[in-house]
Amino acid sequence: MDVSTPTRAARPFEVTNWLVLSIAVPMTLAYLTTPLLGITDTAVIGQYGDAALLGGLAAGAIVFDVVFTTFNFLRSGTTGLVAQAFGRDDVLEEQAVLWRALAIALVCGLLVVALGPLVNAAGVRFMNPDPRVAEAMHAYVAIRILGAPLSLINYAILGYVLGRGEGGLGLGLQVILNGANIALSVFLGLSLGWGIEGVAWGTVGGEALGALAGFGLLAWRFRNGPRVSLARVFDFPEIMRMVAMNRDIMIRSFSLLAAFALFTRQGAQFGTVTLAANAVLMNFFLIAGYFLDGMATAAEQLAGRAVGARYRPAFRQAVWLTIVWGFGLALALAGVFVLFGDDLVAFIAKAEDVREIASVFLPWAALIAVSGVLAFQMDGVFIGATWSRDMRNMMLLSLAVYLVCLFFLTRAFGNYGLWATLHIFLIVRGISLAAILPARARQTFGS
Repeated sequence: MDVSTPTRAARPFEVTNWLVLSIAVPMTLAYLTTPLLGITDTAVIGQYGDAALLGGLAAGAIVFDVVFTTFNFLRSGTTGLVAQAFGRDDVLEEQAVLWRALAIALVCGLLVVALGPLVNAAGVRFMNPDPRVAEAMHAYVAIRILGAPLSLINYAILGYVLGRGEGGLGLGLQVILNGANIALSVFLGLSLGWGIEGVAWGTVGGEALGALAGFGLLAWRFRNGPRVSLARVFDFPEIMRMVAMNRDIMIRSFSLLAAFALFTRQGAQFGTVTLAANAVLMNFFLIAGYFLDGMATAAEQLAGRAVGARYRPAFRQAVWLTIVWGFGLALALAGVFVLFGDDLVAFIAKAEDVREIASVFLPWAALIAVSGVLAFQMDGVFIGATWSRDMRNMMLLSLAVYLVCLFFLTRAFGNYGLWATLHIFLIVRGISLAAILPARARQTFGS
């Protein structure tokens, strides 16, 4: 049985600009460390002067993008559930959610490892690279997949930390994980000359050190506090609630991946130069995404905490402030992209024909952050409130609209229509969720 004092009554709290930024800013910095991993790995392998190794690294990275996107719910789902328990001042339920997430992470991670040969073969078949690229890709995936349980465990621990609104602590854990990953990849891949295998082992080692730091934090935090019982951790209705929520988030994530994959595929129909130009411009959206994800994380924690506390004023303020800060950030990013976009394009692409096409469509890419900010922010609110079914349904609706626009607009307006379709997709996602938000808030908090 649980050994603890009774759960205290939840107390109202105020959502301030400082509270929003105390979560959003550290997590934005944490998310911005992620691209450094790809840059470092590419730089390490690039020193070998072998295009096949670089191709194998890039292809293998795509495989793991798909694999780990599948299990991203372990981070976001855990954040929402922990935030609600935090809002109720229910320490034991916070722990129970964490241990459930860790159990799911371990089981799913071991399953991924067991299916490693199949994942590897499917990746090679899908990418259909040259034999030497396939060999390098196979070596990279076979090693890195061994770290899957550690990666998913790190997702769960980060979700717990963010659910409690501890953005600075989340940043610290990500710096340890990504910093160790970078250092080990350079040491093993370059200093010891292990090549692509060294980079893969460096990633596994970084995940291991990140998990070790996370468990060290948990051991320190729980050393003298109340302990949750196994009976509560493995409470079947609560496990099923988490599974249902995770399923909805997974469907949402795959729908998002499908939309971006179709964007790339359709761009390829307009020729290699247009495909390359679109790929260069999509870096603007990726950069914006790292900033907007930080604000979405703040929305997750604060909305979830308000729902747990059953305190509508805090929920309303959390929604409003994250919208204001999100749009302010998006407009600032759009301004930077308009002013310096050509310089960024020139830095990424050396081919003159690619740069010319990218310059034509630069305004469309620069404004993508503004079109997408409400979608990011509403995703955060709905994940925090654990309204995952609504988020899933609105994503499927947005994807249906996207497919219709993709069919008609690209035929009528070519690549202009393709970019318009992406903007419409993001706008529909945000507006559709915002439209049902008042009704869901009334159901949760009362009229």
